[in-house]
Amino acid sequence: MTGTFSQNELALSIKHSALTTNDFPIASFEPEMAIPHYLTAHYWWAYIHPAAVQVFERPWLVNLILWGNYTRLCHAVLAEFGESLPGRTLQVACVYGDLTPKLSRRVAQSGGLLDVVDIVPLQLQNLARKLPKPACTRLLHMDSAKLEAPSSHYDRALAFFLLHEQPAAHREKTLSELVRVVKKGGKIVIVDYALPQPWHPLRYLWRPLLATLEPFALDLWRDEITKWLPPGIDVQARKESFFGGLYQKVVITVQNEPAEAAGSRCDAVVENESGGLSRHPPCAGRSQAASQRD
Repeated sequence: MTGTFSQNELALSIKHSALTTNDFPIASFEPEMAIPHYLTAHYWWAYIHPAAVQVFERPWLVNLILWGNYTRLCHAVLAEFGESLPGRTLQVACVYGDLTPKLSRRVAQSGGLLDVVDIVPLQLQNLARKLPKPACTRLLHMDSAKLEAPSSHYDRALAFFLLHEQPAAHREKTLSELVRVVKKGGKIVIVDYALPQPWHPLRYLWRPLLATLEPFALDLWRDEITKWLPPGIDVQARKESFFGGLYQKVVITVQNEPAEAAGSRCDAVVENESGGLSRHPPCAGRSQAASQRD
């Protein structure tokens, strides 16, 4: 869908989605915080327009958009995190469907805390309505590329179908912030699009639609997610593919703090199919070893 969300429409959306701590479990809300241009220009119809929630907050539609894989991908996230989630968990960007309520319940059962960050007030308001009551969850109005959190603050983090929506510069900042705020040894779980196998019909049918509706999504078809990690860090990355390669789950574990030296390159230790570890510089654009699940 083309077009740009006008400033008047944006102001109307924020007005209708005003958040107060009396009505919702909002820990942080900044009415004057600007929504990034890429969202107002390309995704106003999906996240910002007042009717967006009414249209897209339907389980069958979310599952249809993901070609019947929504439940499977949610299960992959929850299985990766495990049953016990003590400490602090971060989710960057709200998502349609029931993934976050399920994650919130698991965190609450473990005595932990879940922080969910989003820059669009309407999306925080929608999530607040879905959360279990009471919820050990805080909704934070902020940009994923500029997290107002101390370094090494979270035990784990999740980005579910966020990175493909962001232009490269914003994607790099988001990953840099995730690496910064997650403790050494903590998991960063990313689920998003990837390049399907050559035999997959959607490799050819889905490409023009993504190029039209989601202009930055094909970046993830061309390069591995580790390409946009910040320089000077040592990480372990593990990738798992789903639905013929159209979707991927990447688990990043930071091994060391970001290096101080400017211009240093980031090394990734990537688990290969045999279970061994190989080292390569993802900033050079080399591909990761991956396990394939169909």
